[in-house]
Amino acid sequence: MVDDNELERLRDIAVPAPDGEAKARAMAAAMQAFDLDEKTSTAPQGTSAGLRLTERARKLWRDIMQRKLIATPAITALVALPIAGYAAFEMLKEQPPVITGNGKIIETLADKTVEQKPAPEKPEIKEPLAAAPATAKKTDADAETRANSQVAPAPPKPATEVDSLLKQEAAPEAEPALQPAPAESGQLAAGGKDGAGVIAGYSPKRSADELERADKAPAGVAAAIPASPPAMADSKMMVQPAPMLSDQMQPQEENRDRIETFKTNPVHETAQDPVSTFSIDVDTASYSFVRRSLKEGSLPDPDTVRVEEMINYFPYGWRGPDSASTPFNSTVTVMPTPWNEHTKLMHVAIKGFDVKPVEQPKANLVFLIDVSGSMDEPDKLPLLKSAFRLLVSKLKPDDTVSIVTYAGNAGTVLMPTKAAEKQKILAAIDNLEPGGSTAGEEGIREAYKLAQQSFVKDGVNRVMLATDGDFNVGQTDDDDLKRLIEKERKTGVFLSVFGFGRGNLNDQMMQTIAQNGNGTAAYIDTLAEAEKVLVEDASSTLFTIAKDVKIQVEFNPAKVSEYRLVGYETRALKREDFNNDRVDAGDIGSGHSVTAVYEITPKGSGGEQVDPLRYGQAKVDNGGVANADEYAFVKIRYKLPSENVSKLITTPVTTANEVSSFDAAGADQRFSVAVAAFGQKLRDEDQTANFGYDRIAEIANAARGADPFGYRAEFLSLVRLASSLDGNK
Repeated sequence: MVDDNELERLRDIAVPAPDGEAKARAMAAAMQAFDLDEKTSTAPQGTSAGLRLTERARKLWRDIMQRKLIATPAITALVALPIAGYAAFEMLKEQPPVITGNGKIIETLADKTVEQKPAPEKPEIKEPLAAAPATAKKTDADAETRANSQVAPAPPKPATEVDSLLKQEAAPEAEPALQPAPAESGQLAAGGKDGAGVIAGYSPKRSADELERADKAPAGVAAAIPASPPAMADSKMMVQPAPMLSDQMQPQEENRDRIETFKTNPVHETAQDPVSTFSIDVDTASYSFVRRSLKEGSLPDPDTVRVEEMINYFPYGWRGPDSASTPFNSTVTVMPTPWNEHTKLMHVAIKGFDVKPVEQPKANLVFLIDVSGSMDEPDKLPLLKSAFRLLVSKLKPDDTVSIVTYAGNAGTVLMPTKAAEKQKILAAIDNLEPGGSTAGEEGIREAYKLAQQSFVKDGVNRVMLATDGDFNVGQTDDDDLKRLIEKERKTGVFLSVFGFGRGNLNDQMMQTIAQNGNGTAAYIDTLAEAEKVLVEDASSTLFTIAKDVKIQVEFNPAKVSEYRLVGYETRALKREDFNNDRVDAGDIGSGHSVTAVYEITPKGSGGEQVDPLRYGQAKVDNGGVANADEYAFVKIRYKLPSENVSKLITTPVTTANEVSSFDAAGADQRFSVAVAAFGQKLRDEDQTANFGYDRIAEIANAARGADPFGYRAEFLSLVRLASSLDGNK
């Protein structure tokens, strides 16, 4: 063993300084040994030929590393080149043959088959089609001369240009955006007899037949097929628009929908303004528009949400009149407000008399159909045609149908024809084709003219306008159209409007002419909606039982301190208009349901939104005894379809109309309140700001009741969609 003291002594000894002479001698000896090893032809042990395979690999790698033949750039190139070559081969599979400046066609890798048979021994072919007749040669020469006169011989393309061509090939969806070259320039001359035809469109890919011919042709000849390659050559040499990459964000189409803007009804102080007057509204277009927006993944524009149209979209089981002598019956219910514990809801429901099919009068219908160019979309004219086919199947044999179309100008497609000739009517509908501008005013005049020709006394005489948007030819102003419709309305011919599609929908115009034409406005976005409007609700859509229906409510200041009307903003009337029979209002069809909802603040409830006057409330003298227990007094004025003098129906609202709790109200009342809350929520109104979608869905689901057509189930799905889109508020 080594003594520890000796180790410590060795540790303390100083390291000797390097000897320069010794270092020089060692280096000289090493160099001499290296030179001697280089000159030696045999290995010191064994021979190179006798090395094992593993030793050979090690020696090869050792020699490579010793000679430093592989640097970092070289390694990168060795790895990248095979990958780049394979990628280029895959991209060039569909690349057309390269055309040189002198017009010769060079075969690319894509033109060769996987296992190419050896070509037969033939003399080298100098011309593309040596066996073509002289006329073909002359034609090809002329085409080449015209091409060369406009495009100089192209030099070899740099890498950047090749890359751009490959990008064009990699984006086939951008091809339709490319425009064809003018025929007279000689470009795109291919595909016709002897290669002289002109391709009208542009398609950079060769057809399957051409590729098959190229694969089967002998070597050296496959590239000489004249149909597609010359066209590709010229088109590639032409300046083409830059292709749009598939992942590039596409520009949004301009939305040219015209929607009437309006402000939500305010809260009224009963002592200052106790009377509310409005025209009834049985249109349903707003609900369909809201549904389409939600199903397309966006919250609707608040101005497209008309709460009364959403409520009145659904059928309700309100109690109707007992006989046709009274066209409708009203039911009033007072209940607690689900979104405000300090207020109550006064629910006014009207049910029209349901005319039995055997008692329905004869119908004289004129289909006024927009066939302008903008109707050439699947949800426009094709859907319209399917919708009107459904209506034709609903008509009785002695009903009359006429068809007027309008585009650049109006024309009669079908003269008045009995519905018994069903196939003739359907054929006329099927033959409709879109094209032209929109001369709607001329079409309306022609439609009214046909309606007058086959006018049915004491029957239904109605023009049914189907369009997607504006009247951009003729009278295009809404006020001018309003006057035209009002004039024709007095003759007994009414007008209903059906909107199709979106992006060009003129909802404001639809509302204007429908209201003034004693008709309805509906928006049809699906065939199911067409069936609802034109088949299931055909009686209420076609057969009017009361016209110019107005509602006026007077609230008792002793019982109600404030009130507001939910919806009907676009149907508001002046107080004096109620008794003026010259003022137009809405119509009610056979079996129609109409609902109006007021939110009222009972006196002393503490829910008032308007501060009391500093100098005292206005005095109201109601006798002090009579009618003191009434919440309000409801008056309804209407005219029979064939009369011009109105009649009056009145209903006092007392505690007898009140229920103790919201759940004690009928299922239809509760469901309609859920729809009213949903409409207000979509409009972002203050009253329902803290009322969640989940609560709306809960009320609607509990009051779903009988739902034979699934309308209420669909409503629940829309509430869930809106909740997701609005952040589950």
